[in-house]
Amino acid sequence: MEMIIEWFSENQGLLLQYIIDFAIAIAIIVVGKWVARLVSKGIVKVLDHKSIDKAVTSFVGSIVFSLVFFVSIIAAISHLGFNTSSLVAIIGAAGLAVGLALQGSLSNFASGVLLIVLKPFKSGDFVEVAGTAGVVEEIHIFSTQLKSGDNKTVIIPNSAITGGTITNYSTKPTRRIDLVIGVSYDADLAKTKEILSKIANDHPLILKDQAVTIGVSELADSSVNLVLRPWVKSADYWGVYFDLLETIKVSLDEAGIEIPYPQMGLHMNKEA
Repeated sequence: MEMIIEWFSENQGLLLQYIIDFAIAIAIIVVGKWVARLVSKGIVKVLDHKSIDKAVTSFVGSIVFSLVFFVSIIAAISHLGFNTSSLVAIIGAAGLAVGLALQGSLSNFASGVLLIVLKPFKSGDFVEVAGTAGVVEEIHIFSTQLKSGDNKTVIIPNSAITGGTITNYSTKPTRRIDLVIGVSYDADLAKTKEILSKIANDHPLILKDQAVTIGVSELADSSVNLVLRPWVKSADYWGVYFDLLETIKVSLDEAGIEIPYPQMGLHMNKEA
């Protein structure tokens, strides 16, 4: 006991310094936690103001809080005189290993954040992504859910969406219908164009303030191909598309204008 008392009396200054350093380390951790919470809340408010998905804002807030708090812990340990370089290296290696193991999920998550922040499409839009066309039903952190034209649910990883071409058919109020109509080489082109023009002008859903393009586009092997390009509201696209095809077929048949199909002529020479 006397030896302990004697040691304490001889090292009072050193003990006092240890106590002060420990108190400062605790203070660094407490202040770091407060700063981490403050920064996290600030980022969450900014993301909420931009109408970012709640799941994304919560996850990002947690990541920011953990990073700032981790830095404060490292700073506190360093203040106590410990070498933190080895600890940081070990944690970094562990983080790298976890990142490699979860790289697919992390890629989908990062892509989900990009989709929510950049908003190339929203729920209800008709899009074509990753080779699939459908109506967007839900945008999740790791995947996006589409409803196909035949009412199937299609779930696509977000990384596959951001890694390819995104075609959004719902962003513009109007769309152009591109039809190619082939007629016989014997057909009267002027009469054919007149019929196509009348069909386009008489259709109630074709926009009259947009010019309708009608012209010869190709002299093909078996037909003269004409294009008919009217403009419609995006919501009316498919209805007008199917209606025009049927009306054109019936009208050309009534006018005696042949719509040819691929044929092969066989000529036989009879030898004497």
